[in-house]
Amino acid sequence: MTDPGSVGGGPALEDMASHEAADLAAVDDSAQKQRKPRSLWGDAWAQLRRKPMFYISGVIIVVIVLMALFPSIFTSRPADFNNLDLQSQPPSADAWFGYSFQGYDIWARAMHGARASLLVGLLATILTVLIGSLMGIIAGFYGKLTDTFISRFGDIFAGLPFVLGAIVILTTLNPPGTSPSETTIVVQVVLSIAVLSWPVSMRIMRSATIVAKQLDYVKAARALGASTPRIIFRHMFPNTVAPVLVYATIALGAFIGVEATLAYLGIGVRPPVVSWGVMINDAKDYVQTSPHELLFPAGLVTITVLAFVMLGDAVRDALDPKSR
Repeated sequence: MTDPGSVGGGPALEDMASHEAADLAAVDDSAQKQRKPRSLWGDAWAQLRRKPMFYISGVIIVVIVLMALFPSIFTSRPADFNNLDLQSQPPSADAWFGYSFQGYDIWARAMHGARASLLVGLLATILTVLIGSLMGIIAGFYGKLTDTFISRFGDIFAGLPFVLGAIVILTTLNPPGTSPSETTIVVQVVLSIAVLSWPVSMRIMRSATIVAKQLDYVKAARALGASTPRIIFRHMFPNTVAPVLVYATIALGAFIGVEATLAYLGIGVRPPVVSWGVMINDAKDYVQTSPHELLFPAGLVTITVLAFVMLGDAVRDALDPKSR
């Protein structure tokens, strides 16, 4: 005789069993997801999202980039707007940063000047990192005579005082009496910064490469017959570029400050190009009578450099597990 309880409870038991199996599968999937290791960049991004410094510096940098790309968002006046009747007027509702001795609206020029300052810093950083990374990875990978030659060659440039070297390069390229075009002087400033700065990124990449080439994945690639360019650019470069990126983030802010320094000395970017450095150079003779002409562009340079340094510190901490 058939048990009545079994007839009525069979489907119910099967449903309960299926639900339990589904729950166990969901728990197992969740556990697998939690156990799944993240990549270096994924872990770094997760760490960055926990840092207030990352958000603060990121907001400042985004605003500066918007100023460089779309200055019309922040001002309706062109960079060359001037009114001599208003020369050296202090900040007001009409001109938030006041007017310069030449009658320029300092706020409008500061918004337009962000483009040249950021462009010089960005191009100089890209060129510096490209040259230094390439030389560093070659020196670290090949070692011996190649390493010695590249390292000593880099020491020559590293030993030059930066400002003195820039003065020599730029005055040689632009002797007195010449007036280079806007594009020419920007290119010359970028090249001068890169030529004098690449040894730093070269040393960073060289050190990372020396460590990486001893690791198992490089030895395995060699054993499998991978070519030298493939080992360098496919296997080693992605795993050694992190410390160089940290340097690049900090260097970008520093190079913006360098642009301002060279413009202040009269050997860097110059009119008709508008940059924060050019504005500081224009205001240097009127500091006592109109201090706002100097303080506002100098303040923008300081804030920008600080933002990139803060971002670089946050990126360094995120990419270096030892610092956590």
